[in-house]
Amino acid sequence: MTDIAHRAGVSRVAVSYALNDRPGVSDELRARIKQIAHEIGFTASISARAIHGAAAHAIGLVMRRPTPELSAEVFRRELISGIQATLAGEDYGLALQFADTPDQEVAIHRGWDAERRVDGVILFDHQIDDPRLPALSTLDLPVVVLAPPIAGYPSFSYVWSDEAAVAKQLVGHLHDRGHCRFARVSGPKSLLHTQRRTSAIAEAAEAAGLTWETIAADYTGSAGARATRRLLSARHRPTALVFDNDLMAVAALSVAREMGVAVPEHLSIIAWEDSALCRTVRPALTALHRDIVDYGRTCMTTLLAHISASEPLTRQLPKATLILRESSR
Repeated sequence: MTDIAHRAGVSRVAVSYALNDRPGVSDELRARIKQIAHEIGFTASISARAIHGAAAHAIGLVMRRPTPELSAEVFRRELISGIQATLAGEDYGLALQFADTPDQEVAIHRGWDAERRVDGVILFDHQIDDPRLPALSTLDLPVVVLAPPIAGYPSFSYVWSDEAAVAKQLVGHLHDRGHCRFARVSGPKSLLHTQRRTSAIAEAAEAAGLTWETIAADYTGSAGARATRRLLSARHRPTALVFDNDLMAVAALSVAREMGVAVPEHLSIIAWEDSALCRTVRPALTALHRDIVDYGRTCMTTLLAHISASEPLTRQLPKATLILRESSR
């Protein structure tokens, strides 16, 4: 900026006013300063502009650090793909960091807010009694939570899906196909959407008169395999298994084959999340399909609208669709 001021024969303050489109300089001088800046290849520092109240043009996303096995899961990749596609069209960047604990996540969010490095954040993997919520509510950052609206936090935006409708569709499919006993292998119990799915399945199963049980796992293939061995070794084993993601369901196919349990003749397997893995294994997996890339887009358009209007929004996603393939009868 000193070089620009010297060439234009003006002060640094005049250069700052011109480059930031603030009043205080004539249109002719503003145009001349911007032309000089272009000629010498000047680019404004986003961090420096943020200190003075300008937008950072970045969105923050903190995710729990995935294990090597879990890094193959489709949900995270496609969600981020939808987020990035939307940001690119709006000339925004994505600040993505990984953390091991909620305390680390809160520290990252506080750092972003203090340094004005992001214009808003996405809250992912919402926990039951999530400690991040009270911390984020004290920060000057728009937030979109991937969950239904939460009492006590009206300043947040929310993007969510109806788990009850999906559970009713899934349990109805099992009932119609003659299943009387099924099991569901879930994600971690601490996650809010795990709890919501469990409650929704329990209600739908009771209404349909089906017996069921649930085992909590961690979304990895190894955890899905262990749960499958336990369930298929029981004296009264279920005739259908439902898994909360694609990795666990694919692992269950291998275990069933090892134990001599034919799929789908003696066991139906269903994944709650669809992916290319579900379509390429044999037999191909029946799965609940939703457009996860569009989920990411909706999260971003909601957050950007919140930032623009300074008002929170709530948007509900389309219901997942059960795609019938060879793994269920």
